[in-house]
Amino acid sequence: MPYAVVAHYRGEPQDADLIGEALLKMREHTLREPGNLAYIVHADAGEEAAFILYEQYADEAAFKAHTRSEHFAEHILGTVRPRLVERSVSFGTVL
Repeated sequence: MPYAVVAHYRGEPQDADLIGEALLKMREHTLREPGNLAYIVHADAGEEAAFILYEQYADEAAFKAHTRSEHFAEHILGTVRPRLVERSVSFGTVL
């Protein structure tokens, strides 16, 4: 059953370009993962340095494999998360 992830990230304005670039690099890698169905990066229309991610995976196991990938460690854990001032993540399954 498809597994969805919606993440809201907010950084400092001076980090907006760096965060955005890292998220776009993540998209390139993630779209090649066998269990990934979608990885869409949005800039929040109402707030500078804020981003919304919509991700969809074949199942929860595919998402967990994604979080163990080298590119997740490099771009998300190594670049994005240290620069965030706020982060929220929601998970869902298709009805």
